Amino acid sequence: MRVIAGKFRSRRLKGPGKLRLRPTSDRLRETLFNILGSTVEGSLFVDVFAGTGAIGIEAISRGARETVFIESHAASARLIRENLNALGVREGAEIIEAPALRGLEKLALRHRIADFVFLDPPYKDEEEHVRVLEFLDESHLLDARGLVIVEHSNKTDLPERFNRLERVRLVEQGDAALSFYRLAAAA
Repeated sequence: MRVIAGKFRSRRLKGPGKLRLRPTSDRLRETLFNILGSTVEGSLFVDVFAGTGAIGIEAISRGARETVFIESHAASARLIRENLNALGVREGAEIIEAPALRGLEKLALRHRIADFVFLDPPYKDEEEHVRVLEFLDESHLLDARGLVIVEHSNKTDLPERFNRLERVRLVEQGDAALSFYRLAAAA
């Protein structure tokens, strides 16, 4: 695994090793950040189910003001810390070691407003995809022009719309897909 572009371009990241993780492929990460483009600069980027931290680190590399990693597994949180340390990232990164919903609740209690929330739950746990999207739909964590991006299997059929969130784009690549959600009033 490597950082695709930005400040840390081509720097290698420590992979999952024996951890049971499915990191986002370099190719899909590149597609995602090509779509987001320069809007990542100066943003608050939240990487949920962060795993190795590759998505959030890519956001840092491309100029995110702050990145919050939410990861429930201690070994994965350690791996994120190791990757951040190897790159010399000392500021603008926070790791919340908690299950996804609890981590997002902590951010909501601090009245944080995210520009981007990236979700990458285990592909097979479709209920978790929906639970977290429902929470984000009801919370005030997302900026009016923000995006929620969900990585999922291309066989998973996520809802097109919630109360406030609606899918505005679907990108498929291999067996993976990215669903982009925006607040309906901001579309």
